[in-house]
Amino acid sequence: MADTQFSLVPKVINGGIAGIVGVTCVFPIDLVKTRLQNQQPGPNGQLMYKNFRDCLVQTFKKEKFFGMYRGSGVNLLLITPEKAIKLVGNDFFRYHLKQEGKKLSLTREMIAGSSAGACQIIVTTPMELLKIQLQDAGRTATVEGSKAAAVKPPKISATSIAMQLIKEKGITGIYKGCAATALRDITFSAIYFPLFAHLNSLGKRKEGSHEAVFYVSFISGLAAGCVASFSVNPLDVVKTRLQTLTKGSSDKTYTSWMHCFRSTLKHEGVLAFFKGAGCRIMVIAPLFGIAQTVYYVGIAEYILGIKK
Repeated sequence: MADTQFSLVPKVINGGIAGIVGVTCVFPIDLVKTRLQNQQPGPNGQLMYKNFRDCLVQTFKKEKFFGMYRGSGVNLLLITPEKAIKLVGNDFFRYHLKQEGKKLSLTREMIAGSSAGACQIIVTTPMELLKIQLQDAGRTATVEGSKAAAVKPPKISATSIAMQLIKEKGITGIYKGCAATALRDITFSAIYFPLFAHLNSLGKRKEGSHEAVFYVSFISGLAAGCVASFSVNPLDVVKTRLQTLTKGSSDKTYTSWMHCFRSTLKHEGVLAFFKGAGCRIMVIAPLFGIAQTVYYVGIAEYILGIKK
């Protein structure tokens, strides 16, 4: 049974709340993911971080608790429109692609998901660009300083970075890595949303409703997030490296996503594209599990007094 109308306002509010709750829970893992993806072998092949645990411990020792949330401000500010566009966009395209009396085909589900992914890059690209600079500041500071010393990251803000980029390159400055971001997000959404919908349809329904109970949505989001995030990790590595503006002395500079892909493959091998894959799964799986649960629970409907 399909909805007879598409209620935009509550869906946007639910999408925003879902994003805020999800990001707050998993942001420290996302910071570790960014640093692992960005680290490149030094002149002697040495690596700053051995693995996820080593990066987490080093970062916490040097930058303490609040250091683990570097860049979270811009993420929390922009995650509301980003998640709203992604979640609401998918529902919107599914609603309009559904034919009367027919089940939505897999092809149409993938079109709906990829269309939602394409729409979100207007917010995702600058959000990720600014977040990465803040998250990676501790790594680049340590690369340039002494590893033994507790090098403090420079004091920078998302506003100062954005203003500098706009001043030097215009509005396109904050859209560096847009093509790589589009490749990642469109592919992710084309995989994630159809898989989530199919998994979610298999679970227990709420009494007197066609909607799944909250834990089914959570588990479905978790599982679909695992598969989709691992599948697009190579694209995420390329995107992260392209969007890193401040480099260590041994870090390579790339001119395009294709140049980054070829250079990484040549100098670091295939496994380099799966750096931070475990961290990314640990970020995306619970993020979307939480987001889908919050989105479908219907907090906005409760606040606005709308009957679901």
